[in-house]
Amino acid sequence: MTDAKQQLIDYISAEAVFHGNFTLTSGKQASYYVDLRKVSLDHRVAPLIGEVMLDLVAGIPNVRAVGGMTMGADPVATAILHQGAARGLAYDAFVVRKEPKDHGRGKQVEGPDLAGQRVIVLEDTSTTGGSPLAAIEALLKVGAEIAAVAVVVDRNTGARERIEAAGYPYLAAIGLDDLGLTP
Repeated sequence: MTDAKQQLIDYISAEAVFHGNFTLTSGKQASYYVDLRKVSLDHRVAPLIGEVMLDLVAGIPNVRAVGGMTMGADPVATAILHQGAARGLAYDAFVVRKEPKDHGRGKQVEGPDLAGQRVIVLEDTSTTGGSPLAAIEALLKVGAEIAAVAVVVDRNTGARERIEAAGYPYLAAIGLDDLGLTP
C-alpha cells in the first residue's frame, strides 16, 4: 500500500466515517455513513485522493476525461485533473447533471466535448451503483466511450456487481476492510 493511500484511509476513517442510524440511497438502513465530501473538499486530502485515484486508473489506456454525477464526483474529478497535471498527464474533467439544463445550451454533460472520447466515470462512495449508471446513460447520449467506473470508497453493497453486469469494469481504491467497517 502506498503512503498516500494509507494517509487517505486515515483521513477518511478519522473524519468521514460517522456512526449511528442512517438511511442509504438504496433505502436500506446502515449503522455507519461514509461522507466523503467531508474530506474530498479538504485541502489536505484532495491531493491524496488525486494521487490514489491516478494510481488506480493508471493501467487504463487513452482516457481523455474523468467525472461523474454532480456533486459527489466533482471534487474527485478535479483532484485527478490537478494531480494528473502535476504528473504531466492530460486528464480533463466533466460534470454530469441529474437533468439537462432548462436554459442556455440545455446540456446535461458539462466540460470538454466527449464525443468519441474514452472516459472514466467516478463516484466518491459507491452503494448501489445508480449514480455511475445514470452518468453513463448521459455520457452515451453525447457519444462518449466508457472505459471504466472508478470509486474512492466501495461500501460492498452491490455496486460492483450491478456495474459489471452492465458491462463496465469497476475499480475501487478503498474497501470497507481498509476502513475497519463491515457491510
